[in-house]
Amino acid sequence: MINKNIVVGPLEVNCYIIGCEDTKEAAIIDPGDNADAIIRTIEAEGLKPEFIINTHAHFDHIGGVKEIQDYFKIEFFLHKEDLFLVSNASEQAASFGLKPIPKPEVNKYINNGDTISLGNKTITVIHTPGHSPGCVCYNVDSSVFVGDTLFASSIGRTDLPGGSYETLINSIKERLFPLGDSTTVYPGHGPSTTIGNEKEHNPFLK
Repeated sequence: MINKNIVVGPLEVNCYIIGCEDTKEAAIIDPGDNADAIIRTIEAEGLKPEFIINTHAHFDHIGGVKEIQDYFKIEFFLHKEDLFLVSNASEQAASFGLKPIPKPEVNKYINNGDTISLGNKTITVIHTPGHSPGCVCYNVDSSVFVGDTLFASSIGRTDLPGGSYETLINSIKERLFPLGDSTTVYPGHGPSTTIGNEKEHNPFLK
């Protein structure tokens, strides 16, 4: 699997560009800002972007969606329960003293258990509410892209609208732990980790 990581925006979001080695078809996960850098990377690597798939819709994760969507003429996928966050993204940004967010168009709603084809790869959608109601993770090969659901030795915030600590912990234990200890976890901020490492060391998951 092709996997390029670009850290974007003032909140240092991990934007991932994943793709099929055989077809060069690619998906963009959480383009939160710096759309020009993401576009340059895609073109420099000779990739063919097929769609944007977001883990959730907080402003720091969707800030670059519209520009990339318009540039490549591709669709934007999101869980429907996070649609309200798209609508108030600029208000979210303003609360951090940041610029308004261009509002993207959501073209397709995704749900738990959906599969998305990307060249010879299959991406499985895992709904993991808790950080936001529509948080999802994307499992492909032996990797899972988790957004702000899980971090190395930490978990996502649950004090934002629609957040729930109990729901988040259940999502991690019931839907991510079964992926297996060797699964690599790519979070929305900070370094990668593994399911096994978080089961053993994450203080929130004891």
